Amino acid sequence: MRLRIFSIMCTLMLAAGLLAGCGRQQKNQTDGAGKAAAKNEVIVTMPTTSEPESGFDPAYGWGAGEHVHEPLIQSTLTTTTTDLKIGKDLATDYSVSKDGLTWTVKIRDDVTFTDGEPLTAEDVAFTYNNCKKNSSVNDFTMLKQAVAVDDVTVEFQMERPFSIWPYTMAVVGIVPEHGYSEAYGQNPVGSGRYIMKQWDKGQQVIFEANPDYYGEQPKIKKVTVLFMEEDAALAAAMAGQADVAHTAASYADQKLNGYQLFEVESVDNRGFNLPAVEPVEKDGVTYGNAFTSDINVRRAINIGINREEMIENVLNGYGTAAYSVCDKMPWYNSASEVSYDPKLAEQLLDQAGWKTGADGIRQKDGVRASFTLMFSTGDSVRQALAEDTANQLKKLGIEVKTEGVGWDTAYDRAQSEPLIWGWGAHTPMELYNIYHTDSDTGLAQLSPYASESVDQYMDAALAADSLEESYKLWQNAQWDQNTGVTQQGDIPWIWLCNVEHLYFVRDGLKIAEQKIHPHGHGWSIINNVDQWSWD
Repeated sequence: MRLRIFSIMCTLMLAAGLLAGCGRQQKNQTDGAGKAAAKNEVIVTMPTTSEPESGFDPAYGWGAGEHVHEPLIQSTLTTTTTDLKIGKDLATDYSVSKDGLTWTVKIRDDVTFTDGEPLTAEDVAFTYNNCKKNSSVNDFTMLKQAVAVDDVTVEFQMERPFSIWPYTMAVVGIVPEHGYSEAYGQNPVGSGRYIMKQWDKGQQVIFEANPDYYGEQPKIKKVTVLFMEEDAALAAAMAGQADVAHTAASYADQKLNGYQLFEVESVDNRGFNLPAVEPVEKDGVTYGNAFTSDINVRRAINIGINREEMIENVLNGYGTAAYSVCDKMPWYNSASEVSYDPKLAEQLLDQAGWKTGADGIRQKDGVRASFTLMFSTGDSVRQALAEDTANQLKKLGIEVKTEGVGWDTAYDRAQSEPLIWGWGAHTPMELYNIYHTDSDTGLAQLSPYASESVDQYMDAALAADSLEESYKLWQNAQWDQNTGVTQQGDIPWIWLCNVEHLYFVRDGLKIAEQKIHPHGHGWSIINNVDQWSWD
């Protein structure tokens, strides 16, 4: 690794002109103590996967998707607060009709785009209708159409009730109808806190504070984002060429002069599906698994894994145990939590008829207690989690073979074999997308499972009269004292850990309080970069 870092550092030194072009001369990058000279700008590294392939257009994923974040250069109608409740940005008020089919939103009348044109309800309606027509990331099937009633009033007419619509409104950046084209994502015009000034694809993007922003002026006037792999980000910090450098648990124990490790709690979870039905063949795809279809097997696996030990082994302690896809969210049900109990796990397997064979692996009716646990090729953390899972379950008499796979085949294979996934978002729809029955197949989309009662709770949650009322229904889908997707219920997924997001932060830089980060070690860190400051 040292040779790799040395090579990257040499490359960074040769590329000093790139950083100088960001407006901070190399000789002013740091003083003798490694402290940043500039007091109103920051340089932040992000993984290369954070660079938006389709540009900064909300219709094609900017601000949305699994890496949900605030779009920065565009305003949104609502926001999510640090406790994941709903706040307001452009919206001054919003309400929903009794039948849940019409959301009415009032917006500010003092907002202009950076080209000087006013932002009106027409722009809001255009943005959402365009997203419905073109979005390749967010789901807008619940929206029939958006209509501008007047300059400051927009109506969202829904296909079906959707109580969690305020969470959608928090991630959709508003674009100008008059300034929109297919090339918008390359040169975006918005009304947010920042303006995108420069994008050198494959390298960096530069934002500058919007002088005409309607809210409080950002303390940080310039934000440069460098797209780098983890080892290159570490080298950038070692060379004093980044103020905030993302890193991984494997690098977290490095001591960098002039930097401190900054840890952010997350709902960026890792876990694996357990196909919950007997195997059947349909259109060339196998759905179900003869071993994991046994509910007692799934329950035994869930309590037979020592999550704390796994976190120490794989994440060097930088993580928290995960028991659901929505730990710590307002809609989380703590009944999901379990204790490590290998003896009870063995009893469950024994009582279900899975008896230990001569080779130490259990069998029942000719079926071997064995499965392949897949992980995405090239993801060292998921691979290590798969290997640790295999080692732990072997003690229970369960054989787990691990295999790296590409996403081109993983989705189909996960219908019959477990796969290590990464999830976690600031919306209850994560529960819905994982557990709800698909009307076409009669099974959940990502892994075969079906529960009428769980579906009913989630459908009722979407149809609830208020966002707050929906929380209880989402919690009931997890466990209602009788059924659900937790240990006491059907347990069709096993959740292992929430990966803490780690950064090396330059001494003297004060990062504002962070929301719990969702899946994706990227843009979330600068959600509130406008509130950061230097000593």
